[in-house]
Amino acid sequence: MRRRTFLLSGLATAGAVLVGWGVMPPRQRIRGKAALPVSQGAVALNGWVAVAPDNTVTVAMARSEMGQGVLTALPMLVAEELDVPLSQVALAQAPADKIYGNVALITDGLPFHPEDDSRTRRGAEWIISKVARELGINITGGSSSIKDLWLPMREAGATARALLIEAAARNWKVPATECRTEDGHVLHASGKKASYGDLAQAAAGMTPPSSVRLKTPGQFRLIGSSAPRRDTASKVNGSAVFGIDARPQGMLYAAVRMAPTIGGTVGSFDPQAVLKMPGVQRVVDYSAALEGQTGARAGLAVVAQHYWQARQAADALGIKWHDGPHAKLSSDAILRELAQRLDSDAGHTFHAAGDIGKLDEAAKTVRAEYRAPYLAHATMEPMNCTAQVAGGKVRLWVSTQSPSFAIGVAARVAGVQPADVELDIKLLGGGFGRRLEVDFIAQAVAIAKECGGAPVQVIWTREDDMRHDVYRPVALARFTAGLDGAGNLLAWDNQSAGAAIGHQFLKRNMGVPGAGPDRNSAEGEFDMPYEIPHQRIRHVNVESVMPVGYWRSVGHSHNAFFKESFVDEMAHAAGLDPVVFRRGLLHRHPRHLAVLNAAVDKVGQPPPGRAHGVALHQAFGAIVAQVAEVSVMDKEIVVHRVVCAVDCGIAVNPGIIAQQVESGVVFGLSAALMGEITIANGQVAQGNFGDYPVLRMNQAPKVDTVIMLSAEPPQGMGEPAVPPVAPAVANAVFKLTGQRLRSLPLKLA
Repeated sequence: MRRRTFLLSGLATAGAVLVGWGVMPPRQRIRGKAALPVSQGAVALNGWVAVAPDNTVTVAMARSEMGQGVLTALPMLVAEELDVPLSQVALAQAPADKIYGNVALITDGLPFHPEDDSRTRRGAEWIISKVARELGINITGGSSSIKDLWLPMREAGATARALLIEAAARNWKVPATECRTEDGHVLHASGKKASYGDLAQAAAGMTPPSSVRLKTPGQFRLIGSSAPRRDTASKVNGSAVFGIDARPQGMLYAAVRMAPTIGGTVGSFDPQAVLKMPGVQRVVDYSAALEGQTGARAGLAVVAQHYWQARQAADALGIKWHDGPHAKLSSDAILRELAQRLDSDAGHTFHAAGDIGKLDEAAKTVRAEYRAPYLAHATMEPMNCTAQVAGGKVRLWVSTQSPSFAIGVAARVAGVQPADVELDIKLLGGGFGRRLEVDFIAQAVAIAKECGGAPVQVIWTREDDMRHDVYRPVALARFTAGLDGAGNLLAWDNQSAGAAIGHQFLKRNMGVPGAGPDRNSAEGEFDMPYEIPHQRIRHVNVESVMPVGYWRSVGHSHNAFFKESFVDEMAHAAGLDPVVFRRGLLHRHPRHLAVLNAAVDKVGQPPPGRAHGVALHQAFGAIVAQVAEVSVMDKEIVVHRVVCAVDCGIAVNPGIIAQQVESGVVFGLSAALMGEITIANGQVAQGNFGDYPVLRMNQAPKVDTVIMLSAEPPQGMGEPAVPPVAPAVANAVFKLTGQRLRSLPLKLA
């Protein structure tokens, strides 16, 4: 009894502490503990903004640039509130500090329906957002950069502006309320004027205001403009530095060979002949460094003075591999398992409304099964990392979406503290979720650890990249829906099966075992806007020996295809035009309806021999409607034009939004028409762009983008244009051929 009393008292105390912590204000995100990197006499006014005597404003860049435009859009937020021209702003890589952690990415992962306004949801979001601030994990993903930093970076700019005004007011001995700012200067009605550079030193010594007033949308001068991208010129003239361009002094090169079979290990090899080859320094077995990395392949590396020397020597290693327990794994077997699990398991119900039993009362019932394959990321810049381990320190030159995880894995592999890891983040030649992972970083650090302090650059071949990816999961979905006697959609039952990405990702990168429902598996299905009286959406998590990861737009990428294709099936069953049918399901969703109408109005009528297919989908907070103009020639699907209307809240930079739409359409079409990773004998069959093609320039459609005016906070745009492409094309193909394509990639019989 005494032990029970002690335990219960302890739990009660812990609960009281938790409740007390839960109601406390969340951790602020303006002032950091780590020093903001500055030079040329600049002084930091907070964790985001520093001002130099020459009036240059340095802004901390806390997100990785992988083509989505954050090097331009994020400093626009600070420049707007600080009242400085964007041309006056320089960027510095943000140091490791919790204020730069991505809060929105973590809170967006909660499995709540968008229309759930319950106290449970509000409480969960409050607590998780506080936890996210305490963790301070810096990640670029989930189309969250603008959404997450919309307030912190504006508040940082406004706070700095307030300090500069106060410094000028004290110097001039006038009330601060009589001062205003313009183009990097503080001005007074008397004609006095001072540059930020002249005021910065005094401002840095003042106490920041407890609160600041942010501009209203009507006061924006920079936000909402298509400011030219800051990274364009360097990418055109070749001066842009990506991870693969790192060249520290004395650098060596490493080529790797990884077990070809899932779960395979190194058997035997003969390094002696290889070590006699020109330029070869050593052979390293790095397998132990990847322990705990789900699906990571054991293997060897050859280190040489030049990359081609390392490649040739790696080819000559003569490795004999142990296949491991999954040598008979195949795509067919994986799909059979998913089907069996759907037959036997109810899965987790993500959303239910009304009474699904009403299906039995339907005047017409439609059933369908859809499937999607594994997909590789296929970034144009293959995986690479340059690492140096010397004097108890680690230095990394790398393109990464996960600075926090990169530092953590480097410290673990090298046996040092995270504070002893220096990270130099380069431009990313494509990320798409692949560079959220740190397997290639662990590999590089393990190899560099054996190289006597020399920096080593590990470069994967395209075949390494294609066959050792963390893939978008294969997925299977079943639908049953019914119409009433008037042709109205009465009931909708959707069950899907696939691997839980979040479970694997947490285990790989945080050492935390995944458990419970994974929102990524059912997103795009359970959170649809359609007003169906009786609905149920379930998902069955199926453990996967294949490594799976976040692929651009994640679960939305295939669930949008499943859902929007089946909506078209129901429209056909009701004898209605697909657009008219959708409009009838959106009476309480005016924003979705407006986006749908905008896309349809823009596209007009299809030319002879072509058809229009439509899809409407919401992902990462942005509502997207797409109309694909398609023709079919000799069983080849040709996409001529895609019209895309988007409501992503306030458009910070409309030009970048249009670019992301175009990028998303091309990326999504590559997968819709050609993308497929298959498994045979425990190995990935595809190895390069010859058997895993991507859309070529002559195949790319004309893309028209319509950006809806909005005063809502900005939402994600890096990924939302990807999901609607496949169903829009498939729905157009049905109009042309009468064939309902229910499997990706889309292929006509």
